[in-house]
Amino acid sequence: MSAEPLIELRDVNKHFGELHVLQDINLTVGRGEVVVVIGPSGSGKSTLCRAINRLETIESGQIVLDGQPLPEEGKPLARLRADVGMVFQSFNLFAHKTVLQNVSLGQIKVRGRRKEDADQRSRELLDRVGVANQADKYPAQLSGGQQQRVAIARALAMEPKAMLFDEPTSALDPEMINEVLEVMKQLAREGMTMIVVTHEMGFARSAANRVVFMSDGRIVEDRTPDEFFTNPSSDRAKDFLSKILKH
Repeated sequence: MSAEPLIELRDVNKHFGELHVLQDINLTVGRGEVVVVIGPSGSGKSTLCRAINRLETIESGQIVLDGQPLPEEGKPLARLRADVGMVFQSFNLFAHKTVLQNVSLGQIKVRGRRKEDADQRSRELLDRVGVANQADKYPAQLSGGQQQRVAIARALAMEPKAMLFDEPTSALDPEMINEVLEVMKQLAREGMTMIVVTHEMGFARSAANRVVFMSDGRIVEDRTPDEFFTNPSSDRAKDFLSKILKH
């Protein structure tokens, strides 16, 4: 795939105290590519994801989004965060606002849309993720799977260039996981650029263009799902796969 790069990490390093949590990370994600990041706990996956949105700062190296280095702070950073949608493990919805208000808020505040236009767009997106009938409810009235789909709609409402998913299904009950993964697969089919940190190997197999395997702060493998799952080249990956594919 020779898509133009949308997200580039060049020699990125990050420490938490003594722990070298990102070690010389080099990663390029092309426009329209779906990259799934997997690896054992503590391998640096979430930190990598959060660094791209500058929720974590890096010590050295460079992160480039659509040809522009990540801004440090202020308005340009807010714009960047609108351009890179982020969906977390926890749904992070505003509890005291309705589902519709949650999805419209950023469009009005950051994108400067009129409320009517924002609400119309929000309803279209809620329909797209299968929760149109929940628009006037509050997050607490929804299941976890529904809340996470609202969170995806909220990120999409900003018309991001890319979407980051940091273990979006790990807090969900098993029967809700698929409803969220289905929405993500649909996004992938529609050509959204995505980086997904997940333990869901079925999703990695079916939706990813590339699987990036991390261990101890390093990228150990970066290959097609087919190559990775059928013939991992590193002992670390073989060990990891043997543990999770036993279930």
